[in-house]
Formats: sequence, C-alpha cells, structure tokens
Amino acid sequence: YVSDDNIPANGAYIGLAPPGNVGSWQRECKDYQFWTKTDINGYFLINDIRPGDYNLYAWVPGFIGDYQYSVAITITPGSEIEVGDLVYEPPRNGPTLWEIGIPDRSAAEFYVPDPNPKYINKVYVNHPDRFRQYGLWERYAELYPNEDLVYTVGTSDYKQDWKIDTNKYQGTTWQIRFKLDNVDQGSSYKLRVAIASATFSELQVRINDPKTNPLFSSGLIGRDNSIARHGIHGLYWLYNVDVPGKLLVQGDNTIFLTQPRSSSPFQGIMYDYIRLEGPSKLSSNEEYMSTL
Repeated sequence: YVSDDNIPANGAYIGLAPPGNVGSWQRECKDYQFWTKTDINGYFLINDIRPGDYNLYAWVPGFIGDYQYSVAITITPGSEIEVGDLVYEPPRNGPTLWEIGIPDRSAAEFYVPDPNPKYINKVYVNHPDRFRQYGLWERYAELYPNEDLVYTVGTSDYKQDWKIDTNKYQGTTWQIRFKLDNVDQGSSYKLRVAIASATFSELQVRINDPKTNPLFSSGLIGRDNSIARHGIHGLYWLYNVDVPGKLLVQGDNTIFLTQPRSSSPFQGIMYDYIRLEGPSKLSSNEEYMSTL
C-alpha cells in the first residue's frame, strides 16, 4: 500500500461539471465544465466559472476510480467558495497480489508494435506517440496468428508483452497466468479491471476454466473508436469483480479475459490497469487514501 496517512494528491484532475453521478462528467456534452490540476501539495483554484449549479469531480493519476464531492456547489457572480480538505479513498479491499499497467486512464504504457512498412509515418518513428502510426489494428493478427496473448506475472513485462489493444477479426481471449502460495478458499478476492477505451466490445472474465460460463460480463460497452483514430484512451470504465476463493488453487492459476465480439477490426478493448487483491482480512489495518 502507499501510506498509512493521507497524502497530497499531486497532479489530480479536478473540476466543476453539471450535477450528476460519480464519473458522469465523462458523458456530459451539453453544458460547461471547468477543470484544473492540483499542485504538489494538492491545492487547486478554479477561476472564471459561469454562474450555475455544479458538482465537484476529480480523479488522481496513479489511483483507480473517481471522486465526487457530496455537496452541490452553486456559483453566483463574484462568489468565492472554499471547499476545505477533500479526501478520496480509492477502491481497495485487500493487499495487491499483482498488477499490470499504470492507473492513468491511458494505454500508452503498453506495447505498440511497429507498423507495416507500407504505412509508416516517419514523424512517429521512435516517437512517444508511436501509437499514431496507421494500420496498427492489422498487427495483432500478425503477431498472434494462432493463439492469443499470454501474460505471466513475475516473468512478463507489460511494456513489451501486453499489447495496447485487443482488436482482431475474431474474438480474443487473453490469459493472465500467476502463482499463489496460499489460497483462502472461504474468502473473496477482488479483480480490478480499469479500461481506457472500448468500442462495441464486451469483457468476459473466467477463472481457471476457459469454457465455463463467465464469472463476469460487462455486456456491450463503448463507442470510443480509439483503435480507428489511433488513440490511447476514450471513456474510462472500472469493473470490480469478486472472485470466490474456491475458484483459485494453490500454485498455478489463470484468468481468462475474453472479448468475443468481432464484426469489425476496430472493435476492441484498451486496458488501463489490472490488479488482483487478496482477501480483505489480510489488510484490515491498512488504509489507501489520497487527499486532494
């Protein structure tokens, strides 16, 4: 865990948007929003706001989830409002057993293959935005012609072994293989799956049996079209999946992540971050907080 104490949320994105629910600002497109970033000590100031009623929303790079201030804020001409200390408690049930990626709502840290030489844009050769190269959606089928991606915790490196997206002309099933020295089969584990973008996709989760009914299904989600537009993020989705301990075994385990829909090469999921947490009783004295 990060700290026993509250820590300043350096670089948090915080803003005023029309009243709604946690994270609803992402889908709000008719009214004004006013955003800023916190400083190194977590302080922030938002100026030049149109009068009206708002909710205060935030998210913190490096932590999953969304924050919403519980009190509605009414802006009137010339008003100054101090909200005081805001405390965000990111989702957390137990200790981290393993994690993949960086929780920043982007897939930029994952592997971006070289483009087809016929389509190469020299501007993006050895460039941080190399995901902008044209035609990368064709590369998955070329890199994995027979089997889908397999990631082994403790051996694989997400920068090289976890591809930026899941697109293919047919459904895909990615595997996360990991070992557990001990399993509390009477308790529940928690799988956190943060998605940076999805386009007409579905996420199915299975544990140790790829042919069983899914433990979890997101249903059809996303219209971001990030793959077609050479992007690395769209709308943010966070799924918290309860994994009964009886589904896990001591020793080798596998999580199967299936995206079954395949009517277009532009369908797919871009993951942001994945984490498996142990049973909560192992971390009853630990707090995971970040202060805005």
